[in-house]
Amino acid sequence: MAGVLAGKTAVVTGSASGIGRAIARRYAREGATVYVADVNTAGGEQTVAMIQQADGHAAFARCDVGDPEQVRATIDRAAEETGRLDVVVNVAGIGGGGKAENCSVEDFQRVVDVDLCGPFYAAKYAIPHLRRVGGGAIINVSSVYGIIAAPNVPSYSAAKGGLIMLTKQLAVDYAHENIRVNCICPGYVDTDMGGRRARMAPEDAARALATREARAAMQPIGRQAQPDEMAGAAVFLASDDATFAAGSILVVDGGESILHNWGPYF
Repeated sequence: MAGVLAGKTAVVTGSASGIGRAIARRYAREGATVYVADVNTAGGEQTVAMIQQADGHAAFARCDVGDPEQVRATIDRAAEETGRLDVVVNVAGIGGGGKAENCSVEDFQRVVDVDLCGPFYAAKYAIPHLRRVGGGAIINVSSVYGIIAAPNVPSYSAAKGGLIMLTKQLAVDYAHENIRVNCICPGYVDTDMGGRRARMAPEDAARALATREARAAMQPIGRQAQPDEMAGAAVFLASDDATFAAGSILVVDGGESILHNWGPYF
């Protein structure tokens, strides 16, 4: 399949749904062989089926990114089965709510393990493989809440802010080897992170979605993004059009970070 990623191998974590699925599907359309890595087996296999039905190449790897050995195994498998590794996209993430006094130590640690440590593990184990093919791209998906603060998300904001600095540090250390590390910061995207609303009663899920849509409507563009609108940014950063991008923080947030409007809060 011809495309700007033809012949490349990519691992996309968190690709059983949402932004990760959109990136995996777009990468496959651009010619990459995609390893769909996620803890959600059913959703991951569905992503693979979608790619294969469109004549793309993909395989599923069950992976909890908070476990370094699972990350290592997924990265090594992709490189060994295809003979190369060119791109790693760290999308897998979980949210965390509540003010600090109400946030348990265990919940805080789990968010940091997945949202910050997971991308570190992926980079750590991918870099030797990327070096062997002369370089490649690591793309971290952070959040607008790694740049600005929002109410009641201390663990999430801390992890996503840390991911931005991890991106910059990795770029400093590896750009000279043509290993380009960059970051995307989405704003409101029409996904259900971790299937949170799916586990709610229908009326509670509807209320949560309405609240999210109302908050998105207060930002400059005035709506939520669709996952495919993040996928385009991820294709650019993985492609030869971005060969001079290193340590870049690509904010794709509908203007939220320049004029954040939370409405009545305090």
